[in-house]
Amino acid sequence: MPNLLDPITRHAAASPTVIALRTATEPWTYAGLHDASLRYAGALRDAGVGAGDRILLAAPSLPEFVVAYMGIQAIGGVAVTVNTMCTTAEIEYYLTDSGARLAIGWHGLGPAVSEAAALVGVPVWTLEPDALVDADPIHGPVGRASDDTAAILYTSGTTGRPKGAQLTVGNLLSAGEIASIISRGTAADRTGTGLPLFHVFGQASVMMAAFTGGGSLSLLSPFTPEGMLDLLRRDDLTIMVGVPTMWNAMLHLAGDAEADFSHLRIAVSGGATLPGEIARVFESRFGCRILEGYGLTETTALGAFNDVDRGGKIGFVGGAVPRLEVEVRDSGGTPCPGGVVGEVFIRGETVMKGYWNRPDATAAVLDSGGWFRTGDLGEFDTDHDLRIVDRLKDLIIRGGYNVYPGEVEEILYRHPDILEAAIIGVPDDHYGEEVAAVVVRQHGSDLTEEEVTAWCRNSLSAYKIPRIVRFVDQLPKGSTGKILKRDIDCTDLQKTSK
Repeated sequence: MPNLLDPITRHAAASPTVIALRTATEPWTYAGLHDASLRYAGALRDAGVGAGDRILLAAPSLPEFVVAYMGIQAIGGVAVTVNTMCTTAEIEYYLTDSGARLAIGWHGLGPAVSEAAALVGVPVWTLEPDALVDADPIHGPVGRASDDTAAILYTSGTTGRPKGAQLTVGNLLSAGEIASIISRGTAADRTGTGLPLFHVFGQASVMMAAFTGGGSLSLLSPFTPEGMLDLLRRDDLTIMVGVPTMWNAMLHLAGDAEADFSHLRIAVSGGATLPGEIARVFESRFGCRILEGYGLTETTALGAFNDVDRGGKIGFVGGAVPRLEVEVRDSGGTPCPGGVVGEVFIRGETVMKGYWNRPDATAAVLDSGGWFRTGDLGEFDTDHDLRIVDRLKDLIIRGGYNVYPGEVEEILYRHPDILEAAIIGVPDDHYGEEVAAVVVRQHGSDLTEEEVTAWCRNSLSAYKIPRIVRFVDQLPKGSTGKILKRDIDCTDLQKTSK
């Protein structure tokens, strides 16, 4: 029977001295990681934790996260991985909602985990450097059913309280296998990322993929563009994974560093749509093509991906990955022909089991045939490659016309004085919604609102042009670096809407 530790167990037996985790000091071999995970599982066993018990884990992307996570999996537990920046109130909610029996927090975090655990009456452990515990290891990972819940990852909660997506043993093992297949992963690969492992992107399609292929994983926490480039050089990375804001940050920092990318085999972007201008300039400057993929928490980070051998297309996330199906449907549920925008649906091995204790919410997005309703708008081209147009909820309807924020943002990113941009809709008495641009200027730029509007007028229809422009020092971002439009303060924008 399967267990998420199986890939590590397999490599620990076949090639025990091969490096699983690279660090700035002593690396972790597969044998060492396997032993540490079983010992951590032994400590959990001694504490009375058993199969199906939920354990909250709050830790940055470090080897110790991997040990604790795999220890939870080895004993048959359910890892409830949460953002390290969570407040006491947020962690209290996750502990209560999941019914967690134990909370584990990294020693370097603030008091939120311990405070929340005390409020709920749950014991708390501190995760220390090296994650070595004084416990006898369990003899081997607990066998589980493929549809047993292995992890609960809470969605962002843009509507109501966050919902816990239940990812199964089968979901996560399949995610690792599929991601390894589409990346052509081998034991020779050296994967590196600055993504948080508590998020589905880093956890499923990076960590699980690296261990499935038998290569090494290098982790950076917290992400900085300087740190990521140093990691690239230090560990001779062959695969690098990030989100658009990470690639953009490296692009604007790196200077003349073409040689740094010469040994990189694949650069993968996900988590949000990658502006085409960033992809084009990155490839021109560094000789490195960034391949986009697409997935959600509820699909264990997978859905579509550009073909490694073909090289992909800028602006597209490729075709459906192996073992998954992707459809674009109109409002009546009928599949759309190529070139027609509709809602994206996904079915296959990585689609979640459902939301924890939320049958109504599960039924709203999962039908009886196993199709998951993503809430994203997309379209296929003639090659059946998918382009993500926008989030359905981010669609702006101005005077009866649909405005897709991503299309406008793509134009803004082409301006040499714009570092980052977000397009949002704000209420308007006349048009229903007005198009607003929130812009971060390049350092030293004196770009004006009028110049932004004029730039867009050269490329966009009149109804798509931002009539409201606001400059900010930075845009709000989530744990992965994804721009959070819901956190942009629209109050003054509404006041200035004409």
